[in-house]
Amino acid sequence: MEPQELQEYRYRAVREVLEVSPIGEAAARYGTSRQPLHSRRRRFEQEGMAGPRDRPRRPRTSPSRTSADIEALVCRLRRQHPRWGARRIRFEMTKGGAAPVPSRATVHRVLVRNGMVTPAMPSPPTECRLAPTSWIPSRTSPVRRARPPGSGVRAAALGRPLRKLVAL
Repeated sequence: MEPQELQEYRYRAVREVLEVSPIGEAAARYGTSRQPLHSRRRRFEQEGMAGPRDRPRRPRTSPSRTSADIEALVCRLRRQHPRWGARRIRFEMTKGGAAPVPSRATVHRVLVRNGMVTPAMPSPPTECRLAPTSWIPSRTSPVRRARPPGSGVRAAALGRPLRKLVAL
C-alpha cells in the first residue's frame, strides 16, 4: 500500500470512530488493534489531518551524546597522532585534564563516526580454519595408553614389582 493510500485508510478509520462506530468494531474492520486507533483518533482531534500520519521513531534529542568539543578533541588528537588508538587517546585526554573523559568504547565510536578508523577484516568462518586431514589420525591407528596397567605409583605402594615401561 502506498504511503498516501495508507494515510487515507487511517483517516477513514478515524472518521468512522468519530462518527458512529465503536472503536473495537472499527479496529476489526480496518485490520488493526484498538490501541493505535485510539492514539490516531486522539492525535486527529489535536492536530487535524496530520495526526494519523506515521511519526519517526528517532528521538528528537540525545542528551547522553558526546559533546561536540570532546568529539573535536578526539579527532584532533587522532590527526596529530595517526597511530594512536582509542585506548591511547583516552589516556592522553585523562592526562591532559579533559573535563568529562569518555570511555574507550566511546572514543572508538567517535573515531568510526568520523571515518578515522579503518575496520578490521572479518575473520574467516570456523570451517576454513580446521586442520588439514593429514594431521587427523585415522580410525585404524592403535589407541595408546599413557602407561601399561600395573606400572604406576599405586603398584609400588602396594608392594608389587614395577613393570618396565616399553616405548610403543
